[in-house]
Amino acid sequence: MKRLSNKLLIESYVKAKELNLDQEFRQIIEQEISRRGLLITQSTKNESHK
Repeated sequence: MKRLSNKLLIESYVKAKELNLDQEFRQIIEQEISRRGLLITQSTKNESHK
């Protein structure tokens, strides 16, 4: 996880939610997002659909 850029980490999280991937997998991504002090906003989610 530490090798992923912040942008790719958030894109991965949004896609994992879209695809309804395993909850445990999403939690791992959420923990890393939190560890980095990042926020996921509605605009972030909308940008992934472009």
